[in-house]
Amino acid sequence: MTVDAQRRRTVMQILLLSAGFLVLVAISLASTLLINKSREDNAWVVHSVEAENQISTVLLEVRRAESAVRAYLLSGGAQYLTEYRAAAANVLPAIDHLAQVTRDNPAQVANIAKLRQAAEQRLSEFARGAEQVENNDVSNAVTALRNGTSTGAVETIAQVGRDMRAEEDRLFRERTETADRTQRLSSSVTIAGSGMVLALAFGSVLLVRQSSRARDRAETRLRDANLNLEATVDERTADLREANDEIQRFAYIVSHDLRSPLVNIMGFTSELEELGKDIFRRIGGLTGVPAGTAALDVAEIPLEGPDKQLSADFSEALGFIKSSIARMDRLISAILNLTREGRREFHPEKIDTREFVETIVSTLAHQSAEAQAEIHIEPLPGIVSDRLALEQIFSNLIDNAIKYLKNGVPGEIRIRGRTKLGYAIFEISDNGRGIDARDHQRIFDLFRRAGTQDKPGQGIGLAHVRALVRRLGGTMSVSSELNAGSTFTITLPITWNATNRNADK
Repeated sequence: MTVDAQRRRTVMQILLLSAGFLVLVAISLASTLLINKSREDNAWVVHSVEAENQISTVLLEVRRAESAVRAYLLSGGAQYLTEYRAAAANVLPAIDHLAQVTRDNPAQVANIAKLRQAAEQRLSEFARGAEQVENNDVSNAVTALRNGTSTGAVETIAQVGRDMRAEEDRLFRERTETADRTQRLSSSVTIAGSGMVLALAFGSVLLVRQSSRARDRAETRLRDANLNLEATVDERTADLREANDEIQRFAYIVSHDLRSPLVNIMGFTSELEELGKDIFRRIGGLTGVPAGTAALDVAEIPLEGPDKQLSADFSEALGFIKSSIARMDRLISAILNLTREGRREFHPEKIDTREFVETIVSTLAHQSAEAQAEIHIEPLPGIVSDRLALEQIFSNLIDNAIKYLKNGVPGEIRIRGRTKLGYAIFEISDNGRGIDARDHQRIFDLFRRAGTQDKPGQGIGLAHVRALVRRLGGTMSVSSELNAGSTFTITLPITWNATNRNADK
C-alpha cells in the first residue's frame, strides 16, 4: 500500500468515526427532546382523563345529595340525612378541584362558573327540603323538591356536565394523537439513527478489514525484507569485518615497515652528527686548534664568522631531524598499540568500580600533587566489563584532567556515577582550562588536538578512549567551555555481553 493510500484510508477512518460520533450525539439529543415531548404529551392526556374523572365526581356528588334528600323525605331516616349532609359538603370542594384542573381551558372556566351557580341553587333547594322535613312539613317539602326538578338548575347541571365531557373528550383525542405522533417520531429517529450507526459500523468494519489485510501484506513484505536485510547485514558485516581486519593488518604492516627505515634514518642521523663534528673539528684545526689537542665537542671548537653560523645551522637542522624522528617513532608506536588493542579480545568480569578508580587515582598521586589537584571520588555503580579497557579509559581521562588544569589555580577533579535503564553513567569533571565548543568533536579525532599545545601528547588518547567505550557497547560525550572546566560523560552497560562484541571486532 502506498503512503497516499494509507493516508486516505486513515482519513476515511477518522471521518467515519467522526460521523458516527456526530450521529450518536444527534440521536441522543433528538431522543432526549422527543422523550421529554412524549412525557409532556402523555401528561396532558392524563390531565384530560383526570378532568373527566373530576367532572364525574362532581355530578356523582350532586346525585348522591339528591338521592339522600329524597330518601330522607320519603322515610325520615336519620341515616339518609347524614348521607345527604356528607354528599352536599363534597359538592363545592369537588367543583373547586375541577376548576383547578381545568383552569388552563377558558371554555371549561366558563362552564365551571355555570356549574357552580346551578349546584349552589340545587343545594339550597335540598337544604330547604331537609329543613321542612325536620319541621314535620313533609308534604310541602316533597312538593318543593318535585317542583325543583323542573327548574333550570337541574338542566344546567346536566348540560354543563355534557359540555365539559365533550370538551375533555375532544382534548383527549387531540392530545392522544399528538402523543402518538411524538412516539412514532421518536421511534423513527431511533430506527434511522440505529440504521446510520449500523451503516457506519459496517463501513468501519470494512475499512478495518482492509487495513488488517494491508497490514498483513505489509508485515509479510517486512518479514521478507527483514530476512533479506539480515542476509544483507550478515554479508555486509562479514565484508566489514574482513575489511576491518585488513585495515588492522595494513596498519600493523605499515607501522612495522615504517619503523625499519626510521631506524636507518636515526642511525644515519647519528653518523651525520658524528661526521659533522669531525668536519668542524678539522675546520677548527685549520683555524687555530693546536695539533694533538683532545677531541672537542662542536660547541667547544673555536669558530668564527661564516664557519660559526654554518655550525649553528647544522646543529639546528640535526635537532629538527631528531625531534621529527622521535615524534614519528611515537606515532608509529601509538598506531601499533591501537592495532594490537583492536585485535585484543575483551574478557568481562565483575568490577568494584569505586575501588578500581581509587587504585588508578593512587597511581597518579604524584602528578596530582605537582598540579595541586584534589580528586574526589563519589559512590560509583559496579559493572561487569573488561578491566584493562576500563583502566585505559579512566586513566586517560583522569590524567588529562590533571594535565589540563589552570596554572596557579588549585585543581578540583570529581568522579561520580549513577545508573539508568540498565546503564552505568560515569562523569569525570574538572575546573581546568576547558575546551572551546568548536573543538568538542575535534578532540576525539585521531592525531587531532585542541587548544594551546603546551603539553606532551600525540592526539591519540581520547580517540583511543572513545574506541574502547564503543567496543564496550557505550557512548562518550563532553560538556565544556573555555576557562570553565570540562565534564566527560561515559555511558556503559552495567552487564556487558562479550560474545556479540568480540564477534564483531
